Amino acid sequence: MDARLSDLEAGKRFYGELFGWTFEDAYGSSVWARLRGELVASLAPKTDGRMPTVWTVSFATPDVEALGRRITAAGGQVVMAPFPVGDLGVAALAADPEGAVFGLWQPGRHRGFGRRHEPGTFVWAQLYTRDTGAANAFYGGLFHDALFGAGARPDFGRAEVTEVFPAEYPPHFLTHFRVVDLDDALGAVQRLGGRVQAPPFETSYGRVAVVTDNQGASFALLQR
Repeated sequence: MDARLSDLEAGKRFYGELFGWTFEDAYGSSVWARLRGELVASLAPKTDGRMPTVWTVSFATPDVEALGRRITAAGGQVVMAPFPVGDLGVAALAADPEGAVFGLWQPGRHRGFGRRHEPGTFVWAQLYTRDTGAANAFYGGLFHDALFGAGARPDFGRAEVTEVFPAEYPPHFLTHFRVVDLDDALGAVQRLGGRVQAPPFETSYGRVAVVTDNQGASFALLQR
C-alpha cells in the first residue's frame, strides 16, 4: 500500500502527526512508514505531475504475470506491466472492468504489512463501484479463496459509488486506516491541512469518515 505525493516531506509531516508514523529511506526515492518499528505503508514522490495524488491498495500474488493474464481475460487491464523493485518484489498496476485501479505485488524480500488492524494502520479497503455483482464476480474469480473460501476474513468490501459519493464519481478503491476516536482524528486531519470529504457514517464494518490529506489524496478513517 503506497501513496504517490507531490511533496514527500509534507506527506511525512501530515501522516507522522496523524498516525504517529516514523519514516526511513526505502527503494529509490520512496520512504517506508513504520509504527512501533513495523512497516505499515510507503510514501513516494510522483514522477510525473499529471499522475493522480492517491493511495493505492495492492493485492499480493505468487505470480504477478500470471495474475495479469487472468485480469485481462476477465475484462480488466494491466495498466503498468510488471517491473522489479530491486530485491523487494515485483509490482504492477491493473484496473478492473469499470476502471478502478489497484496494485499487484509479488513478494521478494518485502512480504507486506508488519502491522494492520491496529490504530494508525491499514484496516479495510472498500471498492466503490457501479455494479457490485459484477465486482464480486471479477474479484471473486481472481481471489476466490481469500474472499469467499472457508474461514476467509477479507479486509475488502464492495459498495455502490452512490452510497457515499456523487453519481459522477468514477469507481475506485478507498484505503481505510483505523483510529481510536473518529471525531478526534477528524479534528487532527483539519488542523494538519486536510479536509473532510464525507462526514461520519455507519457501516457494517464500523464508523467511517472520508477525508483528504494536505495534498488531496483521499482515504478513510475507521473506528470500530
